[in-house]
Amino acid sequence: MGFYIFILIVLFGTAFTDLIVGVSNDAVNFLNSAIGSKAGKRRTIMIVAALGVLIGTTFSSGMMEVARKGIFHPEYYTMHEVIIIFLGVMITDILLLDLYNTFALPTSTTVSIVFEIFGGAVAIGLIKLSGDMQSGQSLLDFINTKSVIKIISGIGLSIIFAFIFGLIIQYVTRVIFTFNYQKNFKRFGSIYCGLALMSITYFVLIKGAKGSSLMSAENALWIKTHIKQILLFSFLGWTVIWQLVLTFTKINVLKIIVLIGTFALALAFAGNDLVNFIGAPLGALGAFRIGTAVGGDPHTILMTALNEPVRAMTWILLVAGAIMVITLWRSKKAQSVAKTEINLGRQSEGSERFESSVLARSIVRMWVSMSDLAQKLIPATIRSWLAERTNPENFKPEVDENGDVQSFDLLRAAVNLMVAAGLVSFATSLKLPLSTTFVTFMVAMATSLADKSWGRDSAVYRVNGVLTVIAGWFFTAFMAFTASFLFSTLIYHFELPAIIVLVILAVFFFYRSNHVHQRREEKLEKGGLKHQQELADLGHTKQIVKEVVQMLEQVQVGVHKSVSGVCAGERKKLKSAWKLACEVKEDSCILSNDMFNYMKMADEFDSEAGPAFSRTISAIEVISANFISFTLALFEHIENNHQSPEDEDAAELKAAEKIFSEFICKLNDYLENNLEPNYHEIQENAINFHDQIKKFQRNQIKRVKKQKAGTRRSLLFVTTVSRLDRMAQQVAVLGETFTVMKHVVISGK
Repeated sequence: MGFYIFILIVLFGTAFTDLIVGVSNDAVNFLNSAIGSKAGKRRTIMIVAALGVLIGTTFSSGMMEVARKGIFHPEYYTMHEVIIIFLGVMITDILLLDLYNTFALPTSTTVSIVFEIFGGAVAIGLIKLSGDMQSGQSLLDFINTKSVIKIISGIGLSIIFAFIFGLIIQYVTRVIFTFNYQKNFKRFGSIYCGLALMSITYFVLIKGAKGSSLMSAENALWIKTHIKQILLFSFLGWTVIWQLVLTFTKINVLKIIVLIGTFALALAFAGNDLVNFIGAPLGALGAFRIGTAVGGDPHTILMTALNEPVRAMTWILLVAGAIMVITLWRSKKAQSVAKTEINLGRQSEGSERFESSVLARSIVRMWVSMSDLAQKLIPATIRSWLAERTNPENFKPEVDENGDVQSFDLLRAAVNLMVAAGLVSFATSLKLPLSTTFVTFMVAMATSLADKSWGRDSAVYRVNGVLTVIAGWFFTAFMAFTASFLFSTLIYHFELPAIIVLVILAVFFFYRSNHVHQRREEKLEKGGLKHQQELADLGHTKQIVKEVVQMLEQVQVGVHKSVSGVCAGERKKLKSAWKLACEVKEDSCILSNDMFNYMKMADEFDSEAGPAFSRTISAIEVISANFISFTLALFEHIENNHQSPEDEDAAELKAAEKIFSEFICKLNDYLENNLEPNYHEIQENAINFHDQIKKFQRNQIKRVKKQKAGTRRSLLFVTTVSRLDRMAQQVAVLGETFTVMKHVVISGK
């Protein structure tokens, strides 16, 4: 039994890691509404969520049974086979969830664990069938196909219905209360709060308490049989309470509603999804206990006893809950995943993480056409009234003491929690397997659409972001099944060597992913100014100069790499320069957005400084666009195996690069030392550089006429030095604009 004890040690070690990566991804389900709406200080929100997680750990609900018997029939598997399946599942789960956390994409831990068990069970089932062709069994005998089909259908239903209900309820709520909801909320807010807390109460009782290890079967049955009366009295009681609060106090009741909803979702998450991370190790432990109790060969002991009901020990659940709470407070990846969902639904404009796509553009065009048609069908008076009630320009975001801006208001946050809680609890009461992640994400996206957060300037990027996340969900199912199938097969055939190799692989991947995530977060922090409040603070205006200096330094490095790379025919160096240019382009977009926000929020822009700031933004955009075209042209030239520039071409290209670099160094020297740029000197240098470029181009034409240069290389030379010239002219513009803005930007007055 020593081999199986070793596997159990590995399994519980992976369970510890899986709790960390799982919570890092699932935390977005219950944190995004409170954090996005600034329902409280971050510390307060985290305390509320932590309490929900700790209490929820005592609510060990149905997924424990899914791990043991919900996907496969254990009576057809031996102890040896069941333990191998669960080990393959846990290694896969760590790798898969950590991959999503690294790139800040939310996914479903429920879907991942289900398809991992499915993949492992299919792998071992096929091995058993191949070794016993005379048994008369088929793969369907091993798999609980009814449960698998039910879960898969639930995935599609959760996506569709969550979006539809979220869209409708948020739009109706917004029409009733508007973005300036404070006045109307005094009149009808108690009814709204009563409905919200009734929904959340229903969610806690149906989704959580039914599986509590601290609740007796009699109490659970009483709740189930009296649920209508409980909900009715809950609605009436909460309505009366909140009406009194609204009438006699100045308490912001929506903040309380959002915090209560956060607690409820955190509680249900811990109760329902905790077993996604420890269900497989506990299932393997159960198989080991059954095998040791029966005695005999682990390869022949069938696991029929796993069909019996089981309740996890409360102390194990509490230890797991403590690990999740610590992760909740400490995990940077949890913050990154939450940021992705919040940014996709934020009310304000800004830089977008996702690019556009053909499908996203098609969906936006279709939506615009449908919206235009609806506008024509609705009478003008009603259309005008609805537009006024739902005008997103009336949204005035709050800013907390840390300078963090509210992404959406408390009314939307409350709808997010209420609708998500109601849908999940209703589906659970009907025994439909819905993913909490799918429901909360789609509701959040639907409410943001209803609030017109997805304007014409951002819709295509937000839609593509949603499509990316949804595609990632189906990729989760595919990868979970495939990887678990492969790992279980390897462990079955190679046993200990395969286990050691896979564990080392998981450790290495976990280490590398943390390194990648750290670099990614550092890049995002450096890519722009972090807070709009800082942008309005004159003490931070020097940061703009710092960002421009960093960008110009990167341009200088990239130009040097490209020129030396193309002259030497070094493909890797050219590719590195092109990647750097792509990063500069992305960073310049963030910087431009930050500068526009600064212009909107700062009062120091007079008629002279404002246009100068606009010209600075324009210069940055032109430099970044020409930089990426410059590096790409040279990279593609060598990538396509074309010949490097001849001696004369190379010499003049290097000369142009050297003058360009000196030009940038001169301006950066002024800016880094807080000196006023000598505009006349910079302008004169730009004119001289332009004249030098014209000379190089004339020399190239002479070489073409003398047939000393080929057409392709000549075109490359002419366009390349022209892009250098355009960048140099814009660098000169920066010298001019920073001279004009010296009292705002350089002195920081």
